[in-house]
Amino acid sequence: MLIALDFSAVLASWPLLVRGVAWTIGLTIVGTVLGLLLGTVCAWARARNLGHRPTALRWAVASYVELVRNTPFIVQLFFLFFGLPALGLKLSPEFASVLAMVINLGAYSAEIIRAGIEATPRGQIEAAHSLALTPGQTFRRVVLPPALQKVWPAMVSQIIIVMLGSAVCGQISTPELSYAANLISSNTFRAFEAFILATAVYLVLSMLTRRLLMWAGARFLVGR
Repeated sequence: MLIALDFSAVLASWPLLVRGVAWTIGLTIVGTVLGLLLGTVCAWARARNLGHRPTALRWAVASYVELVRNTPFIVQLFFLFFGLPALGLKLSPEFASVLAMVINLGAYSAEIIRAGIEATPRGQIEAAHSLALTPGQTFRRVVLPPALQKVWPAMVSQIIIVMLGSAVCGQISTPELSYAANLISSNTFRAFEAFILATAVYLVLSMLTRRLLMWAGARFLVGR
């Protein structure tokens, strides 16, 4: 059976595609920045070679990390959007999507960053203490930069996974790329073409994001 491809109707809806791409990029940027901040704090709380942490804090962070890493992203998203209203907390689709991405990336990046932190030689930390650096200064200036340098390729891959995972946010009507493709498919009855185009756009976004993040890592982390 031959399929006659016709992209004209799909391409005629380019404003929807552009809006979807913009939302996907926006969700990824906000989710990445806040997720990395959350992951860094959690990694600091769990790292073993940075001194003692309150037991309650370590247990709370460990529970959060294990809960998020062992449940599907779509379940986390649905819990925030459909579950929290039962407690009287109603979130917009866009805010629920950002929050879910931040929580998800925060848990995964915490373990990635923690691996880099624990690979830091103990002598390097002791040298920082001998220079009278505070624990905060030691972490920010001595421990974190080389730790991020070590794990940056893995972190980039995780960020791309979260970006691609944002496609499920269309299930709660967040107007990202997969939502736009589904809407165009419904309007034009050209599902095959609509999702071929969406697949190509996701592929391009993934490749560009990887290149940009690897360049940023080489520019700002290597040699520090």
